[in-house]
Amino acid sequence: MPRFLKPSKVVVILNGRYAGKKAVIVKNVDEGSKERGYGHAIVAGVERYPLKITKNMGKKRVAKRSKVKPFIKIVNYNHMMPTRYGLELESLKSAVTLDSFKEPSQREEAKKAIKKLFEERYNSGKNKWFFTKLRF
Repeated sequence: MPRFLKPSKVVVILNGRYAGKKAVIVKNVDEGSKERGYGHAIVAGVERYPLKITKNMGKKRVAKRSKVKPFIKIVNYNHMMPTRYGLELESLKSAVTLDSFKEPSQREEAKKAIKKLFEERYNSGKNKWFFTKLRF
């Protein structure tokens, strides 16, 4: 069976608190591990998407509406659906590791790093589809 859930692949989370949210695979574990006996992946996604911006809004309002709230999570392969899109972020791999999930403070640090990367990406105008809410 070909491996299609690779790092930097954009997926849609199907179950749980973040159902319907887009995320990008940071690291995948096909065979499972000692504590998780199933195939899973570490994902970083968008919990709260940026709001719409119009041309007559001021800089302060644009800055406020351009904020992104990220999440990091370990997700079972059965609970995510791959998309045709990819999101290339090399620095994302260093920001999120398995150690990030051991301590809440490390998790917060990882989220802050991801937030910065995502907002940078959004403001540069790249990967527009990733930063839009799913409409269904």
